[in-house]
Amino acid sequence: MLRIESEQEADGRCIAEVPALPGVLAYGATKADAKAQALALRVIADRLENGEPLFPSP
Repeated sequence: MLRIESEQEADGRCIAEVPALPGVLAYGATKADAKAQALALRVIADRLENGEPLFPSP
């Protein structure tokens, strides 16, 4: 399971990110609207398709 962190911005939008996948972050009116989980799954699928490592080395 990937951990999704979210927080409310000053302008009211929500930003959600997946720390295990650097660069995977999304904005939305709510956490659900941000759809970070769907984005994370797309990134993982793309990496699998291209033979790239799923998670970058620390």
